[in-house]
Amino acid sequence: MVKSMELSKRLQTIADMVSEGNRLVDIGTDHGYIPIYLIQKNRIPSALAMDVGEGPLERAKAHIQAYCLEEKVVCRLSDGFENYQDGEADTAVIAGMGGDLMEKILSGGRGKLPKELILQPQSEWFKVRRFLKENGYTIVREEMLIEDGKYYVAMKAKKGEGPSFGAVEEAYGPYLLKEKNLVLKEYLNGTIASYEKIMEQLEKVETPSAKKRKLEIQAQFVQLKGALAYYER
Repeated sequence: MVKSMELSKRLQTIADMVSEGNRLVDIGTDHGYIPIYLIQKNRIPSALAMDVGEGPLERAKAHIQAYCLEEKVVCRLSDGFENYQDGEADTAVIAGMGGDLMEKILSGGRGKLPKELILQPQSEWFKVRRFLKENGYTIVREEMLIEDGKYYVAMKAKKGEGPSFGAVEEAYGPYLLKEKNLVLKEYLNGTIASYEKIMEQLEKVETPSAKKRKLEIQAQFVQLKGALAYYER
């Protein structure tokens, strides 16, 4: 008997965002856990599991075979969307990489990106939100969680114009701020505390690089405190 796939908290959050009935392409699939889980749960009819590395793709193939899902999950070697054909999927999942790389992958897929994007950048969240805003996608849902001591942000976007948002929302998430997400609040307070300690050390140094760093942190303080102001409304 084939056992049920169980996901980590982070991967479960991503999987829960995929719209039921949509065909999936998982970019950077690694172990193939999300496609396996969603098909097992009858949430999606089929999936493309793609990765730039042969090693991760072989691992995904092994897992897909172990769960007897070879007919529903196709593995394909691909650098981002390079070997993806327009219209093969309704939803793309991209997770587990920095925001800079994610933006490059999304930019490389322009013209054939699916109508729904589920994204989980590990850093530089603002770059991903900016890409979505500039390329005709609307963020419709955001989640933030802690797993193994790390903060993770996941966002769901759909093709179509939506309400505009400013620099603070771009940095920390329009939905997270609107919903006064408590994990985000913890992150904001923790980041401010860390920056305050750094500033204490920088005050003792008068080098040009220290002065530059102080200006950078002061600019960050403005955004962080602007984000915290949402929790006082």
